[in-house]
Amino acid sequence: MEESKRQKQVAKLVKEELSDILQREGYNVIEGGMVSISKVSMTPDLLEARIYLSLFQIKDTGAMMHRIKEKSWEFRKALGARLKNQLRRVPELQFFNDDTLDYVFKMEDIFKKIQEEREQMEKEKNENKNKDESQ
Repeated sequence: MEESKRQKQVAKLVKEELSDILQREGYNVIEGGMVSISKVSMTPDLLEARIYLSLFQIKDTGAMMHRIKEKSWEFRKALGARLKNQLRRVPELQFFNDDTLDYVFKMEDIFKKIQEEREQMEKEKNENKNKDESQ
């Protein structure tokens, strides 16, 4: 089901404000890695926000997600202070790990390996061809 215009508006607002909150709390750059919000989707009743976080170069993503989920109440409170004039009720925040970046890197590695194998096969083919011609 496609999101309504209002769901998209609220999702964008939540994403902008929560990104700023994460930055101010120091969660955007932590443990030598980066945390960013890749997507926010709202339920039709606007009472729940599903926040997808992209964790870049963070060694223990599970522990980081746990730390963020533990602080979700504080994030919701800060979000409520910022959105009190735009929303009647502050949505519950649910955080999820967005692993599309990891998936992209894996796919790039696979494509790179395929390309290297093709080049290796071409090289061997050309060497065999040159051997046959010289004999």
